[in-house]
Amino acid sequence: MTAHASFDNHHTRRIAEFVSDLQYDDIPPEVRTRIKLLVLDSLGCALYGANLPWTRILQSTLTELDSSDGCSVWGTNLRLSAPHAALVNGTQVQGFELDDVHRVGVLHVGAVTLPSLIAAVETRQGISGRDFLAACIAGYEIGPRVGICMGQEHIGQGWHSGATLGVFSAAAGAARGLGLDADKTVHALGIAGTQAAGLMAAQYGAMVKRMHAGRSAQSGLYGALFAANGFTGILDVLEAPYGGFCTTFSRSQDRFNMDELSAGLGERFETMSIALKFYSCVGSNHTTLDAIRAIKARMPFTIGELDKIVVHGSQVTVDHVGWPYRPEGLTSAQLNLPFCVATLLIEGDVFVDQFEESCVHDAARIALSRRVECVEDPSITAQGSRFRHKVRVEVILKNGQRDEETLEAPRGSEKSFASEAEIVGKFMKLAVKSMPEARAGALADAVLGMDDLEDASTLINLLAVPG
Repeated sequence: MTAHASFDNHHTRRIAEFVSDLQYDDIPPEVRTRIKLLVLDSLGCALYGANLPWTRILQSTLTELDSSDGCSVWGTNLRLSAPHAALVNGTQVQGFELDDVHRVGVLHVGAVTLPSLIAAVETRQGISGRDFLAACIAGYEIGPRVGICMGQEHIGQGWHSGATLGVFSAAAGAARGLGLDADKTVHALGIAGTQAAGLMAAQYGAMVKRMHAGRSAQSGLYGALFAANGFTGILDVLEAPYGGFCTTFSRSQDRFNMDELSAGLGERFETMSIALKFYSCVGSNHTTLDAIRAIKARMPFTIGELDKIVVHGSQVTVDHVGWPYRPEGLTSAQLNLPFCVATLLIEGDVFVDQFEESCVHDAARIALSRRVECVEDPSITAQGSRFRHKVRVEVILKNGQRDEETLEAPRGSEKSFASEAEIVGKFMKLAVKSMPEARAGALADAVLGMDDLEDASTLINLLAVPG
């Protein structure tokens, strides 16, 4: 092979140096405030996810296999080994399509970063709240940059980005949490990167889609723990011309921009571009749902008066969520755009209570979904990944009346971020599904006051529910 002769890992090295050197005081105040809100949101998602059917299967199966008790399974009284806890907790965060998303990087960042980081911290103890926040930022900054580098074609090819890009956020967060130097962080990234895998076909009903974030968290944790003890990884895992992440996960070199990997590190914080969800469905659907709400406010209509709805979006949106609905499971219901539109129109909302298992075969929702068309708008596709969720929605009534709304980003997005009160409100609604209200409130206070915690274990201990 000639690859080694042209060895170049300056992007991987730059990332590793950023991760290992990052200090709390390096983080701008607005980013510190934002990361605490993002962490709180992800933990709320995990606590709701603790009692879902697929996470219960993982919990029970791994409890049978693993008698270790080093790390907690959030929202339960179960304890598992660090890698298995990361797997389950990541699955819980991503378990019901409620968690954050970096829209340009196409990544649910908290679901891959926090389970790995917290498991790593539980193996060492003694990390301060400020160091914990720095480790969070390390993870939240890296995965999205890999996603920006790869562009929207990565998911368009059929890779599930949470399962591929996510390993880099997971490894970076855990490496910083363990206090690894730059050399070992390079290896942590190189160990994690070679474990990246995940197929988008899982979105059509398989429980395994929920587990992809957990596997990324587990892979990143392995990377950091192994590297800490001298195990080596691919030094140029991102840059390698043969078998590197970018060249392998993209059809051709003109489909990715490697300069994006380390562009603006420490100056431009991608953490500020992470959006939150206020619908319990895939992020690609949220702009359409908000657009329909806006149209209904101007032009109230009943389902009986509706002829059809046409959603014009990017090719990635059409491929990812615009397919004709098939009742194959809750995953497909929550990812399918026409079904979610039908849910909004019939139920009035698209949150957790609207997605009971019985909804999958709801004849009324299925019939209404057939009146929702998703078509590509080449002008939106041409605007690239930064506008991949942009839509132009037309509502056409049987009497010929029509209205339309163009929307680039939904409520909770980085362009219209939610208030602390809204985020705490969402957290509490989700958290009380698995713990008493008083404990959930104490957990929220610990997250929002993380800067002043002498030991991050205060927060971690509150995530477990005493038996």
